[in-house]
Amino acid sequence: MERTILVTGASGFVGSALCRTLAAQAGFAVRGAVRKAGLPMPAGVSSVTVGELDAGTDWAAALAGVEVLVHAAARVHVMHETASDSLAAFRRVNVDGTLHLARQAAAAGVRRFVFISSIKVNGEASQPGRPLCADDVPAPSDAYGISKHEAEQGLFQLAAATGMEVVVVRPVLVYGPGVKANFHSMMRWVARGVPLPFGAIANRRSLVSLGNLVDLIITCINHPQAVGQVFIASDGDDVSLPRLLQALGRELGRPARLLPVPPALLQLAAGLLGRRDLAQRLLGSLQVDITKNRQVLGWVPPFTLDQGLRTTAHSFLENRH
Repeated sequence: MERTILVTGASGFVGSALCRTLAAQAGFAVRGAVRKAGLPMPAGVSSVTVGELDAGTDWAAALAGVEVLVHAAARVHVMHETASDSLAAFRRVNVDGTLHLARQAAAAGVRRFVFISSIKVNGEASQPGRPLCADDVPAPSDAYGISKHEAEQGLFQLAAATGMEVVVVRPVLVYGPGVKANFHSMMRWVARGVPLPFGAIANRRSLVSLGNLVDLIITCINHPQAVGQVFIASDGDDVSLPRLLQALGRELGRPARLLPVPPALLQLAAGLLGRRDLAQRLLGSLQVDITKNRQVLGWVPPFTLDQGLRTTAHSFLENRH
């Protein structure tokens, strides 16, 4: 008998990949919730339009008959914030909207709620030799991370009160075919042969390919031991910025041109340009430990970092204009 699964944010980067993979597997009837009508859905996925995600959204039609809900919709972290009160804007969608959905889901008889959170709940950086772990004390420092943490707390409280099963997945930076933002920019720089001043960077960062993230989410949909737990999604292989650019260069057929500019000089330049946040993402370290995933779920990433970078780079080459 098929289980009906509702995926919110079904037209997004993660949501669409998850819908596509679930629809290709036996035993799932996949329903995608989208903000506006007319957005394309993967084959085999039905869609339902719900409008904006906030404390007033009516989820009744979307939740009818649903057994498992994967909540991937969110107000995401943005580089250039325009809201006058950033935290209030994030809370309106990521906290109020999420908990409003969860309360309706519990009332509708949804058995399991899988929440796609963010590594930003753990913090912005890791110390040398001390990767971030799923059960560390949360230390969010920006409005996005705070909103995700508050949503997690509210969901676990709701689970205790209603019996609905809650699972939280915190991805690190997600990459894969169709990736946008900074990762896409890096590939564009490398493909154009632009000299990049990152040859002397010795940081370590954890990444997660879209394929590995989707596989972990599906494991959390199915596994009985996932209930009430937080898991970090990562490829399980940390990489420095130079190694990442070199690997992308190999796959793009254009060796990365890296200049050994001292990191302190790059930090100074970023500060003068008002881009300390970007400098942290490029130059700082953020390593995670996913040992818990193997111990609790028996989950190990099915795709290596190199495999993930290869599919991402090849998709970039096929689709660039």
